[in-house]
Amino acid sequence: MAATENTPTPQPVEARLVPAASVRRRARLEQTIYGTATLGITIASQQPTWWPAHLTALAVGGASAWRLLDRLDDATGWGLLRACQKAVPALSATAVYLTNLLAPGAPWWEWALPSAWGTVMALTTPVTHAANLIPAALPTRPEPAALDSSPAATTVPAQGTGAPTTYGEYRAWEWANAKATGDTLLTSVTLYQEGVRDFWGIVIAPQGQAVPDLNDTTLAGVFDLPPGTVKLQLIDGSGPGRKLLAARPTLDQLEQHTADPVQRLFTEKLACPGGGATGMHFVGAKTEPNRVAIRVTAPDNELIQLNQKQITRAIGYKDPALVMVETDGLGDGLISIYQRHPLMDVREATADDLRMREDGSIQIGIRPDGRAARMQLYDPQLGALTDLFVGAMGAGKSVTLNTILAAERISGVVSIVADAQNGMSLPEADGRTYHFGKGEAAVAATLAAAYEVAQYREKVSAANGWAGFELGDPWPLANLTLDELNRILSADAVVPRPFKQWVVGLVANFQSTGRKFGMGIRFAAQAIHLADLGDKDKIRANAKNGTVWLGRTNSSTTQHMATDGVIPLGVTLEPIAPNFQLSSDIDAAFTGTEAAKGPRTAGMANMIQGGSVFLSRTFNARKENKTYPGLIGLYESAPIPTLTPAEHDIFTRAYAKWLPHAEQLLAGDDPQDTTTGTEYAPGAPVGDEDDQPSVGSIKDRILDLLADGQPWALKDVRGRLSDVTPGSVNNAMSELREAGHVQPAGNRGTYQITR
Repeated sequence: MAATENTPTPQPVEARLVPAASVRRRARLEQTIYGTATLGITIASQQPTWWPAHLTALAVGGASAWRLLDRLDDATGWGLLRACQKAVPALSATAVYLTNLLAPGAPWWEWALPSAWGTVMALTTPVTHAANLIPAALPTRPEPAALDSSPAATTVPAQGTGAPTTYGEYRAWEWANAKATGDTLLTSVTLYQEGVRDFWGIVIAPQGQAVPDLNDTTLAGVFDLPPGTVKLQLIDGSGPGRKLLAARPTLDQLEQHTADPVQRLFTEKLACPGGGATGMHFVGAKTEPNRVAIRVTAPDNELIQLNQKQITRAIGYKDPALVMVETDGLGDGLISIYQRHPLMDVREATADDLRMREDGSIQIGIRPDGRAARMQLYDPQLGALTDLFVGAMGAGKSVTLNTILAAERISGVVSIVADAQNGMSLPEADGRTYHFGKGEAAVAATLAAAYEVAQYREKVSAANGWAGFELGDPWPLANLTLDELNRILSADAVVPRPFKQWVVGLVANFQSTGRKFGMGIRFAAQAIHLADLGDKDKIRANAKNGTVWLGRTNSSTTQHMATDGVIPLGVTLEPIAPNFQLSSDIDAAFTGTEAAKGPRTAGMANMIQGGSVFLSRTFNARKENKTYPGLIGLYESAPIPTLTPAEHDIFTRAYAKWLPHAEQLLAGDDPQDTTTGTEYAPGAPVGDEDDQPSVGSIKDRILDLLADGQPWALKDVRGRLSDVTPGSVNNAMSELREAGHVQPAGNRGTYQITR
C-alpha cells in the first residue's frame, strides 16, 4: 500500500486582543525607527569611506534574508504572510542603501528614494501588523450601581471576538491578560451582592500544574484594587490546581468601619511591620476616660515582642511616656495609651498603705492604671528577699527607700541601714531605724555585723533542726539596706582593693546565709552592675524573686541591666525623662519658643518582679525645710523594731570590732587580726586575680599615662602596666572610651585623652 502524504490545511494565525493604547504605542515606536533609519540611509550611503555603516547595512539585510528563507520551509498561509511582513522593512532598506551606494554620482532620486521608503514603511507599519494585534477599547470600570450581579461566564471571552460584555467577563479578561497569572484562568466570577464591586471566583491552572502563589500587591495590581483587598487561598477538599479568589475592596472596608476602633488601630498601626507590635495578636481592649488598654499575645511558640518607642511613633504620639508596655516575659502583654500622664499627680502615703499584708507585701506607690504598686518585704514561701534599687540623682530613690524603711518600722521589720554617703542620702532614717551606719567604713562594718547575726541564726537553726525561717518564731524579719553602694563597688570607686574585696566577700556570704534565716538585703545605688556585687548569677536569681526598682538612669545603665539578665527578654525600656513632657521640644525649636516643662518625674520607676515589668511612681513626699515631715511622721507612728537581746549583743559587739578594721583597710593599712573578739568571723575576701589592682585604679593609671595629650597605642599601655593582665587593660580602656575620657587617635588601637 502506497504511503500518501496529507498537506495540513492552512490555519489562520490566532489574533491577540490587546488594549488599543498598546497597539498605538507599538506603531509609534516602529514609525520612529523608520524615521531614524531614513536619515541614516540618506547620509551614510553618500559616504563611500564609511565602511562600518556599509557592512552593518549588509549584515542587517543578510540576517533578515536568512531568517525569511528559514521560515519558508515550514510556513504556509498566514504564517508565510507574517514572515514576509516582518522581513520587508529590513530587506527593502538594505536594497535602497546598496542602490544609493553603488550608483555613481548623487542624482536627485538617491535623496528621494530613502524618504519614499521611510514614508511607505511608516504608513503601513508592517511589523506591527504582522503581530495580528486586535485593538480593544476597554470598558470604563462600572460603577457599583451598574454592576451585573449575575454569575459571569466560566471562561475567558474568545480572543478576537471584541470587548468583554459583562462584569464577570471583564474581571476574567483582566486575569487572563496579566503577566503574573501565567496560563491560569479565572472562572465562575460572582458578585457577593448587588450594588458593590466585590466578587469571588475560582482560579484554575492547566492540567498537572498548580495555581501560583501571588502576594497581596500582585493580586491587587491585576484588578487595580487597593493592596490587601484581594486574597487567593486553597479550597477545602481540592488540590493546588484550583484556588478561591476573593476581592472585597468594599465589604472589608465596611467591616473595618463597623469593627471596634481600638482593634482597627491595632491591626492597621501596631501589628504591621514597624508598628512596635509586629506579628502580635489582638486579644481584647477596654477604653477608660484617660486610657486605652490593649491586651495582646504572641503567636504560638514565639515570645512577646513590644517596642514602646515604635508604638509611640505608630500612633502619632510625641511623648513615649504616654505609652506604657507590660509583659509577662513569655507570650502575654498589655499596651496602655494615655491622653495625659496618669502619674503626674500622686498622693502621699498613709500608714495603712505601708502596713505589711499576709503575703509580705506593702504598697509603695501607684501604677498608671490606678492599681497599687506593691513590693514584698519578704516571701512566706521563700523567706527573705534580695532587692535592687537603681536611680540617678533626683530620680526619687531616697524617698522610695525612706518610704520602704517607714513601712518596715510600721510592719515590725528590723531595719539595718548603712549609707555610704556619710548619711546624707537617707538622713530621715538616722535615729528612726534599728541601726544607721554613716560612711563607707560603716557600710562594711554594718554588713559584717549583720552577717554575724545571720551566722548565729544558722547555728541555732542547725542545733534545733529547723529547716527554714518562720516570721516572729523566734526571730523577727530583718532587712539590710545598703545605700550608695556604688561608692564602694562600682568600677570607678576609689577605694583600696582589699577593702573592696572584703565587702564583695561579705555580700556573697550574706546572700547565701541570711536569706534562709529571715535576713534580706537591699542594694541601692545610682548605677550598679551585678558583676560589682560578687556572685552575679546568684544575685540575678535572687533579684528575680525580689524587686528591681529601676528609676531614672542613663541609657548605659539600663543597657547593663538588660545585659545582666534583670530586664526580661523581649522588653525594651525607654529611659525616664527628668520632667513630664507638656510640649514637644522639636516644635519649640522650630518655632523658636521655649518648651513647656512639666513637674519632675521623681519617684517614677520600672518595677521588675518575677519576670514582669510595670511602671509605677512612689507616693509623693512633701519637702519642707530640707526634710520630709510626712515621712518622718510615718516613721514615728510606730515603735522601732529591734533584734532579739542575743542578736542585739552579737550585732553591737561585731559592729564595734569591724568598724576599726574597715577604717584601717580604707586607709591602706593591712590589719593582721581579723577574728579577735568573736567566733563568727566574716569570710575572707573573694574574687579572681587577687593580685590585680582594682578596675578604678587601672583607669587612673591609664589616664596618668595619657595625661600629656600624646597618642598611645594600646599595646604600649599594656606594656607599661605589666602587672595588670592585658584583658583588664583592654576592658578599662573600653570603659574610659564609653565614658568619654579617652578617644581614638587616628590609627587603630591608638588612644589619647579627651580634652
